[in-house]
Amino acid sequence: MPAPVLAITNAHVIPVTAPPFDGTVLLENGRIRALGSDISVPEGAQVIDAAGRWLLPGLVDAHTHLGVHEEGEGWAGSDSNEMTDPMMAGVRAIDAVNPHDLGFDDALAGGVTAVNVNPGSGNPIGGLTVALHTHGRYVEEMVLRSPSGLKSALGENPKRIYSEKKQTPSTRLGTALVIRKAFMDAQNHMGQDDDDRDRDPQLEALAMVLRREIPWRQHAHRADDIGTALRLADEFGYDLVLDHGTEAHVLADVLADRGIPVLIGPLLTSRSKVELRRRSMENPGKLAAAGVKISIITDHPVVPINFLIYQAALAVKEGLDREAALRAVTINPAKVMGVADRIGSLEPGKDADVVLWSGDPLDVMQRALTVWIGGREVYRYDTETRTQVVADRE
Repeated sequence: MPAPVLAITNAHVIPVTAPPFDGTVLLENGRIRALGSDISVPEGAQVIDAAGRWLLPGLVDAHTHLGVHEEGEGWAGSDSNEMTDPMMAGVRAIDAVNPHDLGFDDALAGGVTAVNVNPGSGNPIGGLTVALHTHGRYVEEMVLRSPSGLKSALGENPKRIYSEKKQTPSTRLGTALVIRKAFMDAQNHMGQDDDDRDRDPQLEALAMVLRREIPWRQHAHRADDIGTALRLADEFGYDLVLDHGTEAHVLADVLADRGIPVLIGPLLTSRSKVELRRRSMENPGKLAAAGVKISIITDHPVVPINFLIYQAALAVKEGLDREAALRAVTINPAKVMGVADRIGSLEPGKDADVVLWSGDPLDVMQRALTVWIGGREVYRYDTETRTQVVADRE
């Protein structure tokens, strides 16, 4: 039998890519069937009266370590960095994701239905990322796209880690060298005849970037490191995404002209290292005003994943346009992850990843009341008992 239609009626709907309206959203077979102010409810549909509450697409965080740096597990749950060699293009975050990480429940409580899970920033080249839904029994049920990018890091982290090991790279010079040599090796590998080419997971991962099948996800905070990221991208001709971008506003006009997206954050942190000295809630607004396509990120567990929307709200307080803020936690990160055809906005045919909020999500006193992923209710806040109910993952 076909799955019944779920009709969410009397909702204040924020599609993100279209104007808001008061009306109905129909979900069927895991997809959004229709939405509008004059939608008829099909006979036999399950009806949920939103009573004027706000209905949005599930939030998206394009830079997390959910499942690979687990909550409350200490050393045993820390699998984000394979720091035995500075060039680790071939490792895959998907191989370390634990779907039962408590952070996935926190994501649902914050209305986050999709994330990009990255390796860490200890290596100049850290490994392949994966785009996931935030609920499932095992990883294959959750995957939206794999791989969804290749993580790289410039600046303080690889410099500090490998200088302590007394090996290259111990400077920014050395970090850029590691990346250049890796891409040159990948170019040589790609230039060989198929019969002469040995399989190599490291070089094959880099080849995906060079063929522009996946983006190069460049960890860079300082403006000088962002300059190096641009230089390397020019040399090797790949699609560049800037992760963190603490000082990206210094080069905002350059980034806007080149159409390079910035995943800015984490923002709810102290200035705990030199690269964060210019961290400010004003920076997202500065970038967006210059025409840069921004996404706001938590870098979970650096900032808890359920605080994603709070960062957006505080950025609005410091000058970011409201519409830009909502796009920064929905459709923009979905585009960076390469899954905007499925998630990030309320449109017919997209995944039925929908969140019913008690009110305006940019008001920090409001909360996610019900979360659907693929049309299935996976989270509910019981207002009477003040408890969170998460669907079983067993």
